[in-house]
Formats: sequence, C-alpha cells, structure tokens
Amino acid sequence: MSAAEAPSPAAPPVAPACEVASAAPDASRAPVSSAPVSSAPVSAPDASGPDASRTRTFGWSDPAAVAAQGLRLAGIDYIRAIQTGALPPPPIAQLLAFEIVEAEPGRAVFAMQPQEWMYNPIGMVHGGVAATLLDSCMGCAVHTTLPAGVGYTTTDVQVRYVRAMSHASGRVLAEGRVVHAGRRTATAEGRLFVQADEKLIAHASTGCAILR
Repeated sequence: MSAAEAPSPAAPPVAPACEVASAAPDASRAPVSSAPVSSAPVSAPDASGPDASRTRTFGWSDPAAVAAQGLRLAGIDYIRAIQTGALPPPPIAQLLAFEIVEAEPGRAVFAMQPQEWMYNPIGMVHGGVAATLLDSCMGCAVHTTLPAGVGYTTTDVQVRYVRAMSHASGRVLAEGRVVHAGRRTATAEGRLFVQADEKLIAHASTGCAILR
C-alpha cells in the first residue's frame, strides 16, 4: 500500500485515538520499553537463504481505568497529564512510539521518529501511520476544549498526502488545531511535517461528535 494513496473509507465512530492506558496495570501485562529496531544492514532476498529478519516488542496497560479517570478531568488537563507522564500513554501511542509534545486549548502536537518496521511493501512508511498521527493530533486538539465529563468521537477524517515518509526523514511533528468548537460538533485541521525543515508530508481535516 503506497504512502501516497488515499485513506480507507471512514470506519464507524470509535473511541478517541488519544484515550490512555491504565495507571494500575495487572502484573500479567506490565508495560515494557519498545525494543530498538535492529541495526543489521538491509539485504535483498538471497536464493540460498532467508532474508535478514528483525523483531520488535512493546507493552501496554489496560486503558479502561484511566479513560474513566479522564472523564473526571477537563480535556486540557487530561491531555497534559498524558504529555507529562502523570497518566500513561495509550496503547496506540506505545505501538507507534509517538508522544504528545505540546498541548494548549484548541491545539495539540505529536512527535514521532519514523522507523523501518512501519514500512509497506514498496519501501516507505505506510500511509496509515501518517493518518493515525493526524487523527490523533486533531482529535486531541478537540479534546482540549471540552469540560470534565464531556467526551467526543471522530465522525470522519480526510487526509491528503504530499510526500513519502521514511526512517531517513527524521523526527516528524503532527499539529492539530480546532477550527470550530460547538456544543454538538467540532472540526479541526492537521499538518504532518518534518521537524528539521518543516517539509509538509500530509495534511488533513476531521469532524467530531461531542458526547454530552
């Protein structure tokens, strides 16, 4: 699947991408650090043996308890608690190794280092990774505007891909900004770009339903 392809049709509303993991995981699922990608050189398949292989592991906590805690916090406080580590990151953030680096009312910024294990069959980071980052930063930007006890869910996302992303791209940032914050609906826009030179990778827009 090409990183420049259009996103899949929007799925039915699901839980927000920035929901977090439990602060008190059970011992059977204790979080562990993501293992770094192997530094072994890439080689083409050889008829005399298998291709060089890599492995990666990650851990996460049960997200239900902290999601419940989050409903008792104003949205901006919830997002900042994840940013500072007062609350653990969500499983999706553990999986893709991205983090919140900035949060203010109506705005959220995520950071990620593209890695080889994110590649699609044509040798670049899968377009779904960019879409996930954009969905996350836009959804969390909306979340920062909500009072305690009020939730949201994404209703649609549109992503436009501008250029490919690879492990050589360096650290990337995804910035989401609220365009409209209403009582029942909200909209936001997002940009994904290379941190070093601000080259645009993709941009997007989203709609959210506010759950009161």
